[in-house]
Amino acid sequence: MTARVGVLALQGDVREHVRVLSGLGAEVTLVRRPDELAAVGGLVVPGGESSVIDKLSRAFGMQQPIRAAIAAGMPLYGTCAGLILLADRIENPIDGQESFGGLDITVRRNAFGGQVESFETDLDVAGFDGPAHAAFIRAPLVTATGAQVETLAALPPELGGGIVAVRQGNLLGTAFHPEVSGDTRFHELFLGSVRAA
Repeated sequence: MTARVGVLALQGDVREHVRVLSGLGAEVTLVRRPDELAAVGGLVVPGGESSVIDKLSRAFGMQQPIRAAIAAGMPLYGTCAGLILLADRIENPIDGQESFGGLDITVRRNAFGGQVESFETDLDVAGFDGPAHAAFIRAPLVTATGAQVETLAALPPELGGGIVAVRQGNLLGTAFHPEVSGDTRFHELFLGSVRAA
């Protein structure tokens, strides 16, 4: 069954997600308007600037439709900024910053510093055969999780051990960029949720 999925195309690394999802056989739509969201079975919220994507989502009339889709059980996958946008709580938002919510987590924006503090590492991920290579670029960190949230991956102790991948129901979030590192397993997990839904 071909999965029909969207990538929120307001700002950020949209093309990279489209390439990975298309490579996995999904039918991919760029989503900027509510009618485009209504035509897909799942949505990726890409990395970029969380505050900019938040503002643009409101300007394009997308914030409430995305919140409604989350409430209705649509599978969503957020990477980096997308993880921030799926979090119920942002520890250090810029003035007026909002999120779509849905994941019962608290996130800290730019938890590792600026672009120059970007790094790559291997992560053990629950349910994955072998480690995942992860690229962290001005990445957030999950600082608290609710009872329904499953932790899929945390940094190794020498890097602080913080939570960097979570799942709750049909929502998946990673603080890093699998679409950059070439590991397709998180996108496969997301597409599995779309097909099951």
